[in-house]
Amino acid sequence: MHWKETVRDLAESSGISQSLSKRVINLTEILEEVAARQHGEELVTKLGKLPLESVKALDEGDEEELKSLQKEMSGMSLEEIKEVLRMYTTFFHLVNSLEQHEISRVNRSREFEETPESPRKESIAEAVYKLKEEGYGYEEALDVFHQMDIQPTITAHPTEARRRSVLLKQQELASMISRLGDSDITPDEKIDLRREILNVLNLLLLTDEVRAERLSVEDEVENGLFYFTHSIWDSIPILYRDIRQAFDTYYSQRPEVPIVLKYRSWIGSDRDGNPNVTSSVTWDTVIQQRKTVLSKFLKDLNELRRYLSVSNKQGTVSDELKESLKEDEKEFPISERISRRYVHELYRLKVVHIMEKIQYLLDALEGDKKEILEKSQKYTADEFIADLELIKESLVENGLPGLSQQGKLQDMIIRAKTFGFHLSALDIRQHSSLHEETVTELLYQANVVDKYGELSEEKKIEILVQELSNPRPLSPIKSERSEVASRVMTVFEEIGDMLALNPETFGSYIISMTHGISDMLEVMLIAKESGLWSYKKGEVDSKLDIVPLFETIEDLENSADLMGQMYEHELFSRHLKSRNNFQEIMLGYSDSNKDGGYWMANWALNKAQYELGTVCREYEVDFRLFHGRGGTVGRGGGQSNQAIVAMPAVANNGRIRFTEQGEVISFRYMLSSITHRHLEQIVNAMTKVTMAQYSEAPGYLSGKAEEREIFETLAEQSMKAYRNLIDDPEFWDWYSGITPIEHIGKLPIASRPVTRGSSDSMTFDTLRAIPWVFAWTQVRYNTPGWYGISEGLKAAKEKNEKALEILKKWNKEWTFFRTVLNNSQREMARTHLPTSDLYNEKSSKFHKLLIENFERAESWITSITGYDHILDHNKVIQNSILFRNPFTYPLNIIQAELLTRWKKADKKEQKEELTEALFLNINGIAAAMQSTG
Repeated sequence: MHWKETVRDLAESSGISQSLSKRVINLTEILEEVAARQHGEELVTKLGKLPLESVKALDEGDEEELKSLQKEMSGMSLEEIKEVLRMYTTFFHLVNSLEQHEISRVNRSREFEETPESPRKESIAEAVYKLKEEGYGYEEALDVFHQMDIQPTITAHPTEARRRSVLLKQQELASMISRLGDSDITPDEKIDLRREILNVLNLLLLTDEVRAERLSVEDEVENGLFYFTHSIWDSIPILYRDIRQAFDTYYSQRPEVPIVLKYRSWIGSDRDGNPNVTSSVTWDTVIQQRKTVLSKFLKDLNELRRYLSVSNKQGTVSDELKESLKEDEKEFPISERISRRYVHELYRLKVVHIMEKIQYLLDALEGDKKEILEKSQKYTADEFIADLELIKESLVENGLPGLSQQGKLQDMIIRAKTFGFHLSALDIRQHSSLHEETVTELLYQANVVDKYGELSEEKKIEILVQELSNPRPLSPIKSERSEVASRVMTVFEEIGDMLALNPETFGSYIISMTHGISDMLEVMLIAKESGLWSYKKGEVDSKLDIVPLFETIEDLENSADLMGQMYEHELFSRHLKSRNNFQEIMLGYSDSNKDGGYWMANWALNKAQYELGTVCREYEVDFRLFHGRGGTVGRGGGQSNQAIVAMPAVANNGRIRFTEQGEVISFRYMLSSITHRHLEQIVNAMTKVTMAQYSEAPGYLSGKAEEREIFETLAEQSMKAYRNLIDDPEFWDWYSGITPIEHIGKLPIASRPVTRGSSDSMTFDTLRAIPWVFAWTQVRYNTPGWYGISEGLKAAKEKNEKALEILKKWNKEWTFFRTVLNNSQREMARTHLPTSDLYNEKSSKFHKLLIENFERAESWITSITGYDHILDHNKVIQNSILFRNPFTYPLNIIQAELLTRWKKADKKEQKEELTEALFLNINGIAAAMQSTG
């Protein structure tokens, strides 16, 4: 059977949509043609046959078929294996892109169906409609949007395995293949389009899937800028048009909409565990972002110049705009030729002057740091916005309000207010242990104390307060420093330059692994040494928002108590006062899950959000929770809007931050239509929870001791089961032996190392959460997303006979519980234990344990949900998994074979060749699973 026929049959039996099925079949037909031309019909037959044979072997448990398949794989040459891997990997990447186009198509079709009485689900219109239905007047509804402070934060975590050149070709192909299925394409256009698809596909197959060398920080910055300057740039103005249109629909007014969303970034500035992010790299990132956004504005201004063709012979211009032109001519004169050309077109003349100002700033970026800092003050983002607003006001004053409310000018104003001249604020993150090491050195040099790091927490706080209150520096500026202290201190010097360039360039200073008050005060002391923090005459002057990051289960459980102590601490409360009594607090999803398992991590995070919200309100501290969510369920992944709605009401105040990582970025930000949908879902969710903070009862399980005890038991026992697994003395050897973790560590896909120590001494404790989850996903266990649930649920039932009924009630009524349970179901649906067993040389106790745990969890979850099977509530994802599984199985059979060959290889050249194939294999499974870490 040929590949295309296999795809057609499996698409039909899996139940994926006809529209997607048609496009995937078109894709396969073209891939077949290329495969036959390059490698012969034998490969095409194999590509069609392997999925069907794998289904018999793994789904139907045909042991003879499995042995036959394994024997076939062991007999294939490395080059033959690579041919299969390249075709399947390309297939999955393109299917993923086609699914994105299908999501866009479905979303668009739903837009045609919506009416004012029945707005589209999770849209801006639905959010404003609900405000109206809840009795909010126009001003009250608008005030909800004024409270919003949404800050997605783009990070460079190593979970996107694809090169950008590959990713772009894949998206181009998906777009063209989707176009093939359109009804308005002519026969000639179809022939021409098919030829172009073949050309791009051939180019893709001749492009290396895996980079020749590890991604540099500069490469990561360039990749991040791609998304900012395409889908994000395009989508932001549309979001605000949606808000204005929704208010027009339900309140018959089109308001001046406040800026509800701004982006942050960690790319080029996140130092925790990444020695490649130096101070100079961060400054270069600042300059690159500034150069990028100024260039985008210059391009848009040129379009605005063509657009605003109003002549003062036909219309009028405000006196204020005329006066501004006189000032512009003094500061930024333009040529007489341009002045003559636009003598009657003063709006165009104004735009040309603005372009001169932007070009001046761009030219300044070619100079040294001193020149950049000096010249940056000659024209600021606020002045740019003021110039654009001046044009807008003149248009309104002179009878053209439509041009000011919609179109190129309004879009540019929205972008200017969103991106400024910095594009996205950069956060700095550093590990608390390095701050302690630096402070130890500073205090030793100043003869304050010899071994600060060995002191008790109380003694540390006493010394830190003493030195923060003392105006003298601890060491001369040019004093000799150790490598660690030098790295830490130069960062603060760089922050000073960032703030001098533009205060919005710098975001927050985040402390990884915050355990106590001293961790916060140490950063304040280092900032004092760098001139960014001072205490004089009872007043603190702080230039920094200092953000604790709580990552372990213990730290999450202690977080509210610690913040309460901080708020009562006299010196820190003065620090807060200097920052408008505002405190950001970050919660770590990845390490908490790795530390305590899935259910305990989610419960600890939910409790922390409730308790932090409560303590902040108790001390009247304005706060923003920052959710360090990963891409996969095992690292806090899932739909952002659902996670927002699941938050405790007391933690909702209109402010939120969350990370966007790895392949999540390429999924959400490759297509503008997907980006727009993602952003409208977030704003919709934030509207709901901002309303809810006033209407919902405060507290999770408030006043329900019996129910709280059930959840505590569930979380504690699931964590106990999880820790019993990973703390088993034999576990690490098994895990590192059956998964490709060693090879994942060598993948050249990001600048940050996969371990916190030497990669030569990888252990569970040193391994980062991303590769930890990545390796489990590759071998189809997906353990971090579900393990321990069955033990927790069983213990809860044993403790309280009403537990099952209460769990059923939670699933219907409690958004948090339902979201966590549904996310876990998705991971379990993607788990395939017969595939996992391929990697076990002989039946191991761990594999048996995982099977038993999985089967019990499955039974418990179906009892709670009332469905027959896992994930029955989401047929789209369920059908997608059913369709993908048969094509994924051969990739896993091949991986098991390659790992065996690699372990047996005794020559360096053999291992290198096998490593290259394994990299391609890992990439293929990541594409099939739509997930890495």
